[in-house]
Amino acid sequence: MDGSGRWASARGVSVAEGHREGARALRRTVEAAIDLGVRSLAVYAFSTENWARPPDEVESLLELLDETIARELPDLARQGVRTRFVGRRDRIPEHLQQKMATLEEETAANERLLLWIAFDYGSRAELVEAVRQLVADGVEPQDVSEAAIAQRLYAPELPDPDLVIRTSGERRISNFLLWQSAYSEFVFVDTLWPDFDAGQLETALDEYALRQRRFGAR
Repeated sequence: MDGSGRWASARGVSVAEGHREGARALRRTVEAAIDLGVRSLAVYAFSTENWARPPDEVESLLELLDETIARELPDLARQGVRTRFVGRRDRIPEHLQQKMATLEEETAANERLLLWIAFDYGSRAELVEAVRQLVADGVEPQDVSEAAIAQRLYAPELPDPDLVIRTSGERRISNFLLWQSAYSEFVFVDTLWPDFDAGQLETALDEYALRQRRFGAR
């Protein structure tokens, strides 16, 4: 979900307002995904590198997470959305950690759509942590396998994405689900995230449906 800052700059409003408009786009996109029959949706909300942004922007993003949990996600839960958070939690305020855990618990039985929110997430950090866990578990070198690594990722239940959509015109994946997206299809769109809508999601899914996935085979 990229482009909220540029969206704000183009309109002469604060970066915080750009991120708030991005939160509205998230709800719009989740509801569109439900209508289109998507069963699992992962979104990149805050990366491990985002801590390097100006302190006031980081603070506004943490406040926005609090607001989103309080206002937007409960409405989605009533539509059958289960929410899971992926990434580190030790660097965010304890009250936010508790809200995240409570929302996960309260939506655990929902099955209409599984929403994964990557917050304080970085794929390299995830892989380093998985390797550390392998060492801590005493796994012998000959027993290291793809399955052994996958079981030690932040969320082993997170399915490998069929499709990754990157907004804002950038052509990179920015440390997002590097392991899981090994054979994902990619769609890059020029639209800034706050302007992303149901029609663009449907267009991306239509483009994906026309592709032939070979997973390395001919």
